[in-house]
Amino acid sequence: MSAERSIRFTLSARTEMEANDRRRAEPVKRIIFVTGTGTGAGKTVLTALLVHFLRGQGRDALGMKPFCCGSRADARLLHKLQDGCLTLDEINPFYFDKPLAPRVAARGKGQKVSLAAAAARIGGLAGRCDVLVVEGVGGLMTPLGEGYTVRELIAALNCRTVIVSPNRLGAINDTILTVDALQAVGVKEIAIVMMGVRKPDISVKSNARVIGEMAPGVPVFCLPYLGNGASTAGGVKKKANFFKKTLARLSGDDSLGTVLSQNRGD
Repeated sequence: MSAERSIRFTLSARTEMEANDRRRAEPVKRIIFVTGTGTGAGKTVLTALLVHFLRGQGRDALGMKPFCCGSRADARLLHKLQDGCLTLDEINPFYFDKPLAPRVAARGKGQKVSLAAAAARIGGLAGRCDVLVVEGVGGLMTPLGEGYTVRELIAALNCRTVIVSPNRLGAINDTILTVDALQAVGVKEIAIVMMGVRKPDISVKSNARVIGEMAPGVPVFCLPYLGNGASTAGGVKKKANFFKKTLARLSGDDSLGTVLSQNRGD
């Protein structure tokens, strides 16, 4: 190799190494989308736990619920946990006062929310933080606008997806259908959280194991019933301390999960 070619090669290699170092130094912007097997699955509580946990770990994390129908209570909870970093309208840009699926509620107002508009609002907030936690509405196939559902929104965002499923009889069917529907549109980074219910039945002893067998490669986590106060800001702050390792792994930060595990002696 000539001296000139050697110099060019060395400079090229150095430039590539410096670029890699810059990429490693930059915060990784990512979106975690929390969906569920249906309404009342526990999405709001899990979203709030993740937001509070990540911010407590010093991460530049934000949370939002793009669509609310009938009530803004879920968005107000996220607002309280973010110390005024976002306005209520930033957390919840699409609000309809009727408790219906967003597409139906929007039609009643003579309005439309396109997939591009929804993705743009989410992308705008994602650009302002390191991690954005997004709470969906209803289940995966809930219609959000003309021609798209929660599933299509997730696919457009190309994000990590957490499925919340109440740990009770019927959870296996509902959860596996949700996993299959996500994988059918190319969503690969999926995790499942089985949420404890107030009156558990005998199926809770086997649901997580069977779901794990039927959805190989998809991690399954279990949280116990968190009580009636879990959906308040105070309840979230209190409960988050007990599930740090699980929340770290759900956020995709396995290294943080390992550190927390070692600190707790797990």
